[in-house]
Amino acid sequence: MLIDKLFRDPTDNILIQLFRYVFVGGTAFAVDFFFLYFFSDICGIYYLISAIFSFIISVLVNYVMSTKWVFNQDNIENKVVEFNLFLLISTIGLVFTEILLYLFTDVIGMYYLISKIISAIIVLFWNFLARRVMFYGKDFI
Repeated sequence: MLIDKLFRDPTDNILIQLFRYVFVGGTAFAVDFFFLYFFSDICGIYYLISAIFSFIISVLVNYVMSTKWVFNQDNIENKVVEFNLFLLISTIGLVFTEILLYLFTDVIGMYYLISKIISAIIVLFWNFLARRVMFYGKDFI
């Protein structure tokens, strides 16, 4: 059944993994976006600093959801190595995000939350493909 394939059954199918990753990424993005707004507009922290704090919170949400559901990583025995690899990929994604946020907001003049949405869409593909390749040695496609 389609629901089982999309949400329950373990899979190596890249399209199903991408669907799940977008679902998990959407959840993590909502957490990231909320805390970016909260830290920037409510707490008054500079948006590039707020983006780092919100990133840390969203990475933890993303890690838990993606390792158990998207990529079925129960086969990786060393959880410390797994988490550090996940964190490395995410940190590279953060660097991309910070650069894009700066370019879109400070250089082009977009509102920082619009910049965040555009940056997140771009960085989503880096994170997905890097995790797929680095955790499983799978091809990009």
